[in-house]
Amino acid sequence: MLAEDSSVSVSTLSQVLGVSVVTIRTDLGALEEEGFIVRTHGGAMPAFHPHILDRMRQGKDRKAAIAKVAAEKIQDGDTVIISAGTTTALIAKYLLGRRNVHIVTNNTLLLTYARTNPQLRVTLVGGEFRPSEEGLVGPLAIQSLDQVFVSKAFIGVDGISVKHGFTAHLVESADLVRKMAQQAQQVYAICDSSKFGNPGFARILPFDGVDGLITDAGLSTEFEKDLREAGVSIYKAEQ
Repeated sequence: MLAEDSSVSVSTLSQVLGVSVVTIRTDLGALEEEGFIVRTHGGAMPAFHPHILDRMRQGKDRKAAIAKVAAEKIQDGDTVIISAGTTTALIAKYLLGRRNVHIVTNNTLLLTYARTNPQLRVTLVGGEFRPSEEGLVGPLAIQSLDQVFVSKAFIGVDGISVKHGFTAHLVESADLVRKMAQQAQQVYAICDSSKFGNPGFARILPFDGVDGLITDAGLSTEFEKDLREAGVSIYKAEQ
């Protein structure tokens, strides 16, 4: 409701949901502690850009399943890069129980989940904050990545096509994600099947530029064949 109406009062939430004002205030307090909302006088508003909220609502179960599979690739003591994105941010949520994991990221949404896990060490790259992406971008972000080398990178992509490979909507996002891939021993592309056949504007990497693809069961036979021929291991999440 907050995502759709931008700002909703406590009394309205109480009436629509059929619960007491005290219950609503308690729930809003919990959401505020988790970083999802900002409390206002008599109500609340989302803490994120409308574009991010819309992406967070789309395919929530599918994204969670993909993030869980990605988290399973991370072991105790690993150093990893995680790019910006709503699915990649969830990887941190499923790292409870892992020990001494160091994450390098431009994904500010990831902090929502990482701050509750004392076993995660997070290094944010520099750069300009873009609210619509919940990420840090630009030359400073790319330069700061020159200082690190990690065992694994998990890169989110905006589109995939046989002709263009893995793509992003923006050139500066593609440049940054490509740099992240260069700084890792193993590279995993993260995306759901809705992005197959829908290339973005800027090319990130060809199929053979990644070691693995983590997606859902909607991956088509055509794409799976081309990916395997490029030497990409495929990991399908089950909902």
